[in-house]
Amino acid sequence: MTDFAALLAPDRGQPARTIHVVTPAEWTNWLSAQPPRVRATVAAHKLTGKAGNKAILPGEGTEDWSALLVCDEAETSPWRIASQGEILPEGTYRLTHGEPGAAMLGWVLAQHRFTRYRKDEAAGPRVLLTGEPARIDEVVRVAGAVATVRDLVDTAAADLGPEELEGEVRRLAAAHGATVTVTRGGELESGYPMIHAVGQAAARGREPRLIELEWGSPAHPRVALVGKGVVFDSGGLDIKPSAGMRLMKKDMGGAAHALALAGLVMGARLPVRLHLLIPAVENTISGSAFRPGDVLRSRKGLTVENTNTDAEGRLILGDALTRAGEDTPQLILDFATLTGAARVALGPDLPPLFSDDEALAADLLAAGVAEHDPLWRLPLWSGYDEQLKSDIADLINAPEGGMAGAITAALFLRRFVPAGTAWGHLDVFAWRPAAKPARPKGGEAYALRAAWRVLKGRYGG
Repeated sequence: MTDFAALLAPDRGQPARTIHVVTPAEWTNWLSAQPPRVRATVAAHKLTGKAGNKAILPGEGTEDWSALLVCDEAETSPWRIASQGEILPEGTYRLTHGEPGAAMLGWVLAQHRFTRYRKDEAAGPRVLLTGEPARIDEVVRVAGAVATVRDLVDTAAADLGPEELEGEVRRLAAAHGATVTVTRGGELESGYPMIHAVGQAAARGREPRLIELEWGSPAHPRVALVGKGVVFDSGGLDIKPSAGMRLMKKDMGGAAHALALAGLVMGARLPVRLHLLIPAVENTISGSAFRPGDVLRSRKGLTVENTNTDAEGRLILGDALTRAGEDTPQLILDFATLTGAARVALGPDLPPLFSDDEALAADLLAAGVAEHDPLWRLPLWSGYDEQLKSDIADLINAPEGGMAGAITAALFLRRFVPAGTAWGHLDVFAWRPAAKPARPKGGEAYALRAAWRVLKGRYGG
């Protein structure tokens, strides 16, 4: 993991190169105030003051230079100077005006690389100075959480099965003095039958399991974080086409989000009783795979007619949500790479939020705006509950036709959440299809920073 703490430092007047951050509206006045050598450099680069213009500007001496960035991002955006964190040479930098503030996050994340499978050829560290040193620790923690999600999602499924995901939880627990309980393999059959059914076809060593972490004083409000941990999704007997299977190493992205958020909670020592639940399975094909038409029993006692083995995430979450609700939590948040329908509706960058709790929904949406980590609320439209009806069981897992697929998946999950419990379901993509500054193509954390802001606001004191 990148040493993010080494990329930020208190500004005590030490030598540093400067970064001019200029908005398009400020461009003309800024340029007119510059010495001839700077104006000549700007002209040679044919810069016009358009957002994204950047250059290295000469100083009075040979080794005296500064950086220019024309930027139309708000000062509250974490990505405001992220491009500079990626491209500038090794060294120490400060802004010519104002504090980097939220932009410290983009600066450090721009220097993170996933290097498990290839050599890191990045430049040396670029250190950003700040007059707000009290913010550094929080930025470092959040950057670490985002990087955790990215790295876990980017890891190949051959190297991240249910056992390895359990190992990640155990490492996190050891770092914070938490306890871990794991129910695996045949032990699941009586207590967590849907988790067992989905994962029963996996090879030896990749058996399904429910991983639970608990931390904090039992006297504090109980908060449950649930993450879908399908380490690879072939679709099961309703097998996916090859194109649909290509990125299915990311189907444990919900688990990565929940694990990273749990790390933030424990790292900040929020006064909560934390319960992290990750149902970890591989949805694969063998003679023991669960079948279309099978009727599955659930931990809650509801029976589910399996109409599609590729709608497995909601099955394992159903058992995990039931377990989470048994201890009467004040709040449940679940993260899941659950439906393609959510991507069709909102694209990769905008996770849908489902919640019956108006206060929780309002808090999450507001936090998304404040953190530049947006969400969009979709309705838990009870009128579509009838699409979950079964002729032979209490409900089905996947209605025919695909209409309102993200909504019906959320409605399925709602059946397993205790009535009256504040619950939010986040259908995240966990993948960035195209790179942006500090946000490389690959695994990505969505709604993580928004959820963390809500938890801090509610329980941070």
